[in-house]
Amino acid sequence: MYFSSLMIKVVLFIVLALVATCFGQGPAAAADMPIDAATRAAVIAKLADDLRANYVFPEVASKTAGMLEKNRTDGKYETITSGKAFAEALTADMQAVTNDLHLRVRFSPNVLPVSQPRSEPTEAEKTKHRNNVLNINAGFETVERLRGNIGYIKLNGFSDPEIGKETVEAAMNFIANTEALIIDLRQNGGGSPEMVALISSYLFGDKPVHLNSLYWRAVDRTEEFWTKPEVKGRKYGDKPVFVLTAKRTFSAGEEFTYNLKNLKRATIIGETTGGGAHPGEMFRLGDHFSAFISTGRAISPITKTNWEGTGVEPDVKVAKEEAFKTAYVMAIEHLATKPENADFKNAIAELIGEIKKNPAKH
Repeated sequence: MYFSSLMIKVVLFIVLALVATCFGQGPAAAADMPIDAATRAAVIAKLADDLRANYVFPEVASKTAGMLEKNRTDGKYETITSGKAFAEALTADMQAVTNDLHLRVRFSPNVLPVSQPRSEPTEAEKTKHRNNVLNINAGFETVERLRGNIGYIKLNGFSDPEIGKETVEAAMNFIANTEALIIDLRQNGGGSPEMVALISSYLFGDKPVHLNSLYWRAVDRTEEFWTKPEVKGRKYGDKPVFVLTAKRTFSAGEEFTYNLKNLKRATIIGETTGGGAHPGEMFRLGDHFSAFISTGRAISPITKTNWEGTGVEPDVKVAKEEAFKTAYVMAIEHLATKPENADFKNAIAELIGEIKKNPAKH
C-alpha cells in the first residue's frame, strides 16, 4: 500500500497491512458467506458512486462504473452467491478496465465498522499505530555487514518516518563504512512515501533531489517529495547501491526502486515489480464489503509517468532466488576495480567463487 500525510483516514489500515507484510504473513483465508441479489445490487450501486466521486481519473471512473452497472443488468453476477467470489469478480472486472492493481473489492465475514469522519486519529489510535511500527522495527528486518565489507539491509516496509527515523539512523550508521550496499525489497509491500524520501536522503548528497510527486484528486493538489540535505547520522556517499526486487515488491517499495533507477543511483536486480503506483483509501460498500479506490497517482519528475500496471523493470533480470547472489557478486567485483585493492585480487576472486558456489542464505 501507499499513503501520505494527506491520508489520515487510512493510516491504521496501512499499518496493519505493513505488519502482515513485515511478518511475512498475508491475511488468513476469510470465511465465506452466501449473498443474495439485493446485496449484489447494493454493493455495485455504492461502488459505482464511490468510483465516480473519488477515483483519480474521472473518465476512467465513469467508464468502470458504467461497466459494473451494465454487467449487473446483463446478469453477469446473478449466479454468484459467495461473498468472496463476488468480491473477486468485481476486482477482476475493475482491474481489466483500469489496469490498476491497487483497485480492489474486499469481503469480510464480520460486519465492517461504519467510519466516522474526523481530521485526527484518537490518542488510542496513535498509540496503537506507534506500537505497530515499533513491533516491526519500522520495517527493518535485517541490517548486516557481509564478507568483503558489503552492507545488506532487508527492508520489508516503509513505515511512519516520525516513529521509525531513529531506526533508519541506526541502520544507516551501521553500514556507513561498507564498500557497497544491497537493499533487499523482495518482500516489501509498500508504505509511506515520506519514509521513502527519508531513506533515499542517505543515498544522495547535500543538494535536494526531487524524487517523486503525488497528485490527489479530492483536493486537486500535487505533493512533492525531495531528499533532505541534512539527516541524522552519516550519509552513504556515492558508493554503489543494489536494490533487490520481486513480483511481491509493491507500491512504495516500487517507488523507491523506480526513483533510484531513473536517477541512476542504484542497480536494480531481480524480477519486475508488482505494478501499483496509485495511492488511495478504503471505502465501505456495505456491512461485508469494502473497496480500496485509488484517489491519487504518482508522477515521476523524470519520466512524467509511473509504474502502474507495468511494474519496475530491473536492470539485471534474474529470478528472485538468484537476486541476492547476483548483487553480492557484483558488489565484490566492484572492489576489484579499486586501485587500493590491487594486491587483493586473488582473495577477491576466491571470495567471488565462494559466493557463486555457496551464497549466504538471504
